[in-house]
Amino acid sequence: MSSVKIFSGNASRYLADSIAEHYGRALGDLSIKTFSDGEISTEYKESVRGAMVFVVQSTSAPTDNIMELLLAIDAAKRASADYIVAVIPYFGYARQDRKDRPRVAIGSKLVANMLTTAGADRIMTMDLHASQIQGFFDIPFDHLEASYLFMPYIKKLGLDNLVIAAPDVGSSYRARIYAHHLGCEFVICDKFRKKANEVAEMTVIGDVTDKNVVMVDDLIDTGGTLAKAAKMLTEHGAKSVRAFCTHPVLSGNAYKNIEESVLEELVVCDTIPLKEHISKIKVLSVGKLFARAIRNVHEHESISSLFVSTTK
Repeated sequence: MSSVKIFSGNASRYLADSIAEHYGRALGDLSIKTFSDGEISTEYKESVRGAMVFVVQSTSAPTDNIMELLLAIDAAKRASADYIVAVIPYFGYARQDRKDRPRVAIGSKLVANMLTTAGADRIMTMDLHASQIQGFFDIPFDHLEASYLFMPYIKKLGLDNLVIAAPDVGSSYRARIYAHHLGCEFVICDKFRKKANEVAEMTVIGDVTDKNVVMVDDLIDTGGTLAKAAKMLTEHGAKSVRAFCTHPVLSGNAYKNIEESVLEELVVCDTIPLKEHISKIKVLSVGKLFARAIRNVHEHESISSLFVSTTK
């Protein structure tokens, strides 16, 4: 059986350290340099010949993070690695998953093509914005779920009159799964956008009177939608409102929007590092979960035990 070697790009070094620690070995030595003109160079400082190589890198902004990952994969392939797994805790460009307007790119398909061309033999990620992106790949794809961490946390809160809320119609399937496993009802915050990152109108479908509401979503960007949804739910009689979002993109005025919102707390994962730390944001680490998934892949074991089933 091939030996396991775990490496990291610059964007996810903090998380890769955690993954390697939980796995029980030191993080591999991968040198990533940037020339004065901005070009990136990657070099493995140890042999990867015949090894099962796991390269950890979220492809959040800037796009240099994608290039680092592609070059690391290519370097491993050219150094005769036996099997290369791209571990992408946050899969960037996932919101560009279809051609919903004329003359637009399908960014997530392009990223899929680049990863495959670079030499990745397998992809491991968490909570895609659109799960059908898995179909853009013709190689094995492991799609982990933050619900493995979020659901136990929600249960520990011991909230009475719990209701799960989808911040938009697109999140209704995820909300239904949470509600099923937690034995409660769910509601939908229906929104209308005039343009990206700006909500024009919003209403709630369902009853939240005297309920403790938990919103669930795959990511939070500017935080405007979430803050507006929380306010609307409170105005409709909710006793409290919390949000659980896997990926803390948190761009623009996101931190201010969250701090000034009526949210009791925002719980996120460390798939993307926080730029600021505020009292309302709590971070749950996915390091141990990814380490277990890596071990199961290496030992050819099922990773289904790491899922809260979404098939029920």
